[in-house]
Amino acid sequence: MEFPNDSMGFADLGHHLYNQSLLQNNFSQFNDTDYLFPRSVRITIAVVYMIVCVVGLVGNCLVMYVIIRYTKMKTATNIYIFNLALADTLFLATLPFQGTDIFLDSWPFGDMLCKAVVSIDYYNMFTSVFTLTVMSMDRYVAVCHPVKALDMRTPHKAKVVNICVWVLASAIGVPAMMLGAVEDDHGECVECILVLPDPRSYWDPVFGTCVFLLSFLIPVVIISMCYSLMVKRLRSVRILSGSKEKDRNLRRITRMVLVVVAVFVVCWTPIQIMALAQSLGFNLASVHTAVLLHFCIALGYVNSSLNPVLYAFLDENFKRCFREFCQPSPFGLDAQQSGRMRSIAREVAYNYKTTYGNSNPA
Repeated sequence: MEFPNDSMGFADLGHHLYNQSLLQNNFSQFNDTDYLFPRSVRITIAVVYMIVCVVGLVGNCLVMYVIIRYTKMKTATNIYIFNLALADTLFLATLPFQGTDIFLDSWPFGDMLCKAVVSIDYYNMFTSVFTLTVMSMDRYVAVCHPVKALDMRTPHKAKVVNICVWVLASAIGVPAMMLGAVEDDHGECVECILVLPDPRSYWDPVFGTCVFLLSFLIPVVIISMCYSLMVKRLRSVRILSGSKEKDRNLRRITRMVLVVVAVFVVCWTPIQIMALAQSLGFNLASVHTAVLLHFCIALGYVNSSLNPVLYAFLDENFKRCFREFCQPSPFGLDAQQSGRMRSIAREVAYNYKTTYGNSNPA
C-alpha cells in the first residue's frame, strides 16, 4: 500500500483529525506548489480561518458565560452544551497558528506548540462527538423514560459525565501530543505533523480506521438509534410529561439537540470519508482533490463557530440571555437576583406586619 509521502501522518488532514500540513505532504510530489496553492489562495484560506476564529470564539465564550451567569441555564442539557462550547473554544484558539502555517507554507512556532495544537485537535474531535452522543442519550432518557430522568438527569451528574468524556478523550489526546512533531521537509519547509511509528504501511490504515470508527461511525450509529426510539415514542404519545408546557419544552430541546447533531454530521462526513480514504492508501494527489479537501476542512472548521448560532435560533432561553447580554436593561436584574429581592421584600413586609400590624394605636 503506497502513500503520497512516507513521513505523512494520518491525523494531519483537518480540524479534529489533521492539521493542514498534510495538504503540503499530499501534494509534495508536484514541484510547482504555487500552481496548486497560489499565494492569493493561501491568503484567502488564512483570512477565512481568522474570521471563523473570531466569530467562533465570541459565540462559544458567550454560550459559556450565560450558562455560568444565569442560574436558570444550569440544566443537564446546558451543562453538556457548555462542554461542547469549551472543546470548540480550545480548538478555535489554535486557528491563528494553523492559518499562519497555511500562509507561510511552513510551521514557525516550534515543537512544543506543534504538540499542543495536534493534541487539541484530537481532544476536540473526541470530546465533541462523545458529548453529542451523551446529549442524544440524555434526550432519549428524558423522552422515553421520564420517571428515571428525574433522578438521572441532574446538573451534578452531567458535570461528572463531562469529566468522564475528557478522561476518555485523553486516551487519544495524550498519545497525539507525544506523536506530534516538527519535521524538516528536505530543508524547504518545516511541517507540524503527527508521526506514527513504523511500519507506516501497517499503522496508517489501522490508526485511521480506528479513529474513523471511534470518532464518527460508532457515535453516529448510537445517536441514530437514540433518535429513532425517540421519534417512535413522540409519535405514539401526545403528552409525555403530564403537562403541555413541559411537553413543549421537552420537544423543543429535543429538536435543538437533533439539529446540532445533524449539522455536526453534515459538516464532518466529507472530511471523515476523505480521511479514511487517505489512511487506506487512496491517492488524493490531484488539483481537484486539493480544492475539495480545502472545502471539506473549511466546512469542519465552520461547525465549531456554528453551534452558538443554532442555540440562539432554536432555544428561547439562550436567545433571551444573548439579548440581555447585548442589550442590557438599566432596570434588568438576573432572575436569581430578582427572586432574592422579592423574598427579602416579602420577609421585611411580614416582619413589619408581625411587629406593628397587630398593635393598637396609642
